[in-house]
Amino acid sequence: MFDIFGSVKGLIKLDEICIDNNIFRLHYKATFIVLVTCSLLVTSRQYIGDPIDCIVEEIPQNVMDTYCWIHSTYSVTHKADGVVGADVAHPGVATPNGDGSGRKYHKYYQWVCFTLFFQAILFYIPRYMWKTWECGKLKMLVQDMNVPIIEEDAKKDRTKILVDYFSSNRFNHDFYAYKFFFCELLNFVNVVGQIWLMDVFLGGEFTTYGAEVVAMTELAPENRMDPMSRVFPKMTKCEFHKFGSSGTVEKLDALCVLPLNIINEKIYVFLWFWFIIVAIVTAIQVLYRGVTLFSPKLREMLLRARSRLSPEREVNTLCSKFSIGDWFLLYQLGKNIDPLVFKEFLGDLYQKMKDNSKVEEAYS
Repeated sequence: MFDIFGSVKGLIKLDEICIDNNIFRLHYKATFIVLVTCSLLVTSRQYIGDPIDCIVEEIPQNVMDTYCWIHSTYSVTHKADGVVGADVAHPGVATPNGDGSGRKYHKYYQWVCFTLFFQAILFYIPRYMWKTWECGKLKMLVQDMNVPIIEEDAKKDRTKILVDYFSSNRFNHDFYAYKFFFCELLNFVNVVGQIWLMDVFLGGEFTTYGAEVVAMTELAPENRMDPMSRVFPKMTKCEFHKFGSSGTVEKLDALCVLPLNIINEKIYVFLWFWFIIVAIVTAIQVLYRGVTLFSPKLREMLLRARSRLSPEREVNTLCSKFSIGDWFLLYQLGKNIDPLVFKEFLGDLYQKMKDNSKVEEAYS
C-alpha cells in the first residue's frame, strides 16, 4: 500500500507562492491525487489478484481468462435480484432468454484505470491554463516579501517598486483577473461534465449510485438489493465458441469471477460523494465570484479582511480608485506578502495615489 501512495506523495507539495485559492486546489491537487491514486490502485494486482478468473473445463484457463477479459462478460438482468441458491447461482448469473434478450454486457471494467487517469488530467487542465496565463507575475511582484524577517533597506526598496508598479499600471490588470475567473468557471464546468461522463461510462448508473448505496444500508438485511453488485458484479457469464470434432460450432458457457470489481465498487462509491461535494463547493465559489464582480462593497470588505492591520480609510480609498483587476492583484498579493509588509505597502500606495490626485487637481 505504501508503494501506491509513495508514488503520488510528490504531488502533495504546496507552492511557495499561491496564485489561486483553496477551491482551485481542491480540483488540481486533491481531486487529481484522488483519481491518480484510484487509477494506480485498480492496476495493483497484489491486492486483488487476477482481474478476471473464468471457470470452464474444455478450454485452458489462461486462454478463457484472456478471451473473456477482451470480449467482456454479461449478466442476466431479470435475474439480478433472484434468490441465491434457489433462483440463481449468483445475482445476475442464470440462463438467458432464448433470443438473447435480457443480457447486460460489462465492457467498462477494462477501461476503469485509463478513464480515472484521463479524468485526473482533465482536472489539471484549468490549473495548467491559469499557470500559463499567469506567467509568474505574482511571484515577481512578491519579491521574496513572504517572510516576516527582511532587511529594512531591502523592504523599502521592494515596497517602492510595488508602489510605482501599481501607480503606473492602474487599470491594466482586468484581463489578468478575468482569465482567472474563467478558469474558476471552467473548474465547475469540468466537475459537472465529469459526473455526466461517468454516468455515460457506467451505463447511466452513476448519478444515483451513491444514493442507492446509502438507501440500501437503511433496509433490513433480507430486503437489501445491492446496487454495487448490479453496477460492478463479482460473478458474470461469458460465452466461448469453438469448432468441435465434427466441425460444428460448439458454445461453451463459462462462469467468471471479477475480483477487480471489489475495488471498483468502493472507488466509485467514494467518487460519487467526492464529486457531489466538489461540485457543490465549486458552485458556491462561482456564485461568490459573480457577486464580487458586481459588488464594490464586497471587494472592499474582502480587501479589508486581507489587510486587517491597515486603516479602513486607506483600503476603501484604494478600492475606489482601482479597477477589479487591480483589486484582484492586490488581494492575491495580500495572501502571499507578510501582513506587516503588506500594511506598509498599502500605506505607501495610498499616499502615492493621494499625491497623484493632488497633482491632477493642480493641473485641472
